[in-house]
Amino acid sequence: MLQNLLREVLRHCLGGCFVIAICLTYSDAAVAQKSPSVPVPDFTKGDDVPAGFDHDWNLGPTGARGWIHTDQFESTKARQILITKVDPKSPADGKLKVGDVITGVNKSKFSFDPRVEFGVAIGEAEATHGKLALDVWRDGKKKQTFLKLKVLGRYSDTAPFDCPKSKKIFEMGCDALAQRMSSSRPGRSNLLTYCLNNLALLSSGDKKHLPIIKRQMKKISQYSDTEGRGLCSWYYGPANMMVAEYTMATGDRTYLSQLKRMSLEIVDGQSAVGSWGHRFARDDGRLQGYGMMNAPGIPLTTSLVMARKAGVKSKKLDDAIEKSTQLLRFYAGKGSIPYGDHPPWMESHEDNGKNGAAAILFNLLGERETATYFSHMSVASYGNERERGHTGNFFNLFWAMPAVSLSGPNASGAWMKEYSWYFDLARKWDGSFEHQGPAQAKKDKFKGWDASGAFLLAYGQPLRKIYLTGKEQKTVGSLSEREAKQLIEDGRGYVAARKNQLYVKKSTPELFKGLSSWSPIVRHRAAQALAKRNGDFNARLISMLKSKNIDSRLGACEALAMRRGKSSAAIPALRKTLKSDDMWLRIKAAQALASMGRNARVAIPDLFALFSDVDLKSDPRGMQQRYLSGLLFDQRGGMLARSLDGIDREQLYKVVREGLQNQDGKARGSLATVYRNLSFNELKPILPAIHRAVVEPAPTGNMFADTIRLRGLELLAKHRIKEGMEVCLDVMETDRWGQGPRVKKCLAVLATYGGAAKQHLPALKSMQQTLNRKPRKSNGDRQQIELLNQTISKIQNDRSPKPLKEIFAKG
Repeated sequence: MLQNLLREVLRHCLGGCFVIAICLTYSDAAVAQKSPSVPVPDFTKGDDVPAGFDHDWNLGPTGARGWIHTDQFESTKARQILITKVDPKSPADGKLKVGDVITGVNKSKFSFDPRVEFGVAIGEAEATHGKLALDVWRDGKKKQTFLKLKVLGRYSDTAPFDCPKSKKIFEMGCDALAQRMSSSRPGRSNLLTYCLNNLALLSSGDKKHLPIIKRQMKKISQYSDTEGRGLCSWYYGPANMMVAEYTMATGDRTYLSQLKRMSLEIVDGQSAVGSWGHRFARDDGRLQGYGMMNAPGIPLTTSLVMARKAGVKSKKLDDAIEKSTQLLRFYAGKGSIPYGDHPPWMESHEDNGKNGAAAILFNLLGERETATYFSHMSVASYGNERERGHTGNFFNLFWAMPAVSLSGPNASGAWMKEYSWYFDLARKWDGSFEHQGPAQAKKDKFKGWDASGAFLLAYGQPLRKIYLTGKEQKTVGSLSEREAKQLIEDGRGYVAARKNQLYVKKSTPELFKGLSSWSPIVRHRAAQALAKRNGDFNARLISMLKSKNIDSRLGACEALAMRRGKSSAAIPALRKTLKSDDMWLRIKAAQALASMGRNARVAIPDLFALFSDVDLKSDPRGMQQRYLSGLLFDQRGGMLARSLDGIDREQLYKVVREGLQNQDGKARGSLATVYRNLSFNELKPILPAIHRAVVEPAPTGNMFADTIRLRGLELLAKHRIKEGMEVCLDVMETDRWGQGPRVKKCLAVLATYGGAAKQHLPALKSMQQTLNRKPRKSNGDRQQIELLNQTISKIQNDRSPKPLKEIFAKG
């Protein structure tokens, strides 16, 4: 039975093609959601691998793979490794076989985490005599087996810089990669990793690899998918980077025209606000699908900067770079760059490599403060934080060392001391690397990806041959040994399954020190822990609001917000903080006030004034207004979500009119609570603004942009406003993402107009015919047909429709 299950495990683990599958859901919190715990099997007692949990691991340069129990991004409960594969002619060949159970290394039983312990043992063996001693259980018997590994030396204190072991790994890996690439062709399904592999060879600066790279350049440089047939945003960035890096590294300008063509296609695919999604934007400047994604967007922008350095000149390209960096620059000092056009990600110092990618981007642009922040965030992220990522941690690993290295050899060495075991475990016996995935059984869509290029670019950093390996190293200053160690300490203590466990154990003075940290994540974690403490900390937190240190003031706001009603005494001080010159401090003060319930309503006039105080130079995207929309009106806890009693109507109308024109669909959607809390007569002055928000969708925040449009339609229909009926079909947008719920709502709205909507019958009947002609109908199709039938019937059968009102009635 076990052997059959193992064969099934192998079939899943090793079969199939490497197709990019990056259909992601917002946000990274989705990755952190707990799945049911799975009992830890004991293979020495005949237990099987749990059904559906087929994630096995490369066991470093041994040539073996093994199944290790994982749960909630950890393998700390496991004490065994079940061998699932042994490569012929590898060190493990003849020493291990499928079905063996490894129970320990170097005469010590696994005691805390087999993955870490095995990876550390590999490093120790390679640093000394090359012998890896394994405790093996086979067929009811225990024995010790020795594997002979190559002696590579020990990682230096500044690895990969001034590190003979790193140099050997890099050269061996490049040779293995070159041998494999010389007999393969780039496939569109794996173009991303293919470009990374070419970049790794290019980063070696070794002329012997140039013929291989040149053979691939024509194919890579011809990539084009302006119609978005595939997930083109993920491919354009690496392909454009490869062509730009090749052009600059070799001086060969053969592909400069193709580089310009690709770059301008990227520019033309940018949204109106400077972003990209899975695919490029539509003609109206809005993104397809559910909207903006920073994971492909940052590499796309980086590729444009590289193209400009390589010789592509275009005002359109310059403008596109500025629009994108304006969007990304906002997150510096505030947290991690999130999934899309969302608030900063606060759970970890990295969010699937986006901070690392941003460090590279802003380093290329020479923006010292911004590049330094994102590089330091990368240094502080390792271990359990790096295990995570949307549907897999491929990008979390790829962007790590390029960003960490920007902060110098002490930073890279300190980071590798924490995480070199992972690199050694991922390295195969032939010198290549395969994506390992997170310590989670079912959430890896990058399974089977070739990670050779991604890892080798880390080891190639000391050569500084291309821009991805630090060719331009002028922006971020090198950290001292003490500074590097402090960043590592700042990142310590996060475990996905147990969140803030370490911070809960800290003393109150330690937590207050954390509130003044440079790191928004440390401040956030310290505030969370302090919120659970008994005691009156208001006086101290209020005092911190007056500090000259901006980090201390931000940390105080964070803690006051999390202590909620316990911090009402801080309301006067927070109202003063709303007048700060720093926009983020104003926003954090507003968040703290919003957490304090009815007592904080005295600050509503201040918040209204802040809402309308939009400085297009310092806040061109209206971010301050965006946050205040949610804090004031969002149905989930907005200060005015349930009642507008006592609120000056003229001030309210001004805020609503302005908020309904914010760039962000979610910010606009928050204002829907105003609709239900005002009478029709009170709504009359803002009906034109409500109608406009229905007609003109927000340029960003696709996932939430329909909310305010549909609420507006429902309101207009409720009061029989003619203009609502006239735009109802336009809002349906049956060819756009999320059309199911949108069409359902729009049909319900049209039905309320009854016979007054007869002008729409031809369009509705045409839609009905189209759906009926479908050879295969989904449940959604059948429901839509039924709704259409009901709507058409209601309109046709209403012989005496009630009169309509008009917003823009003539005269």
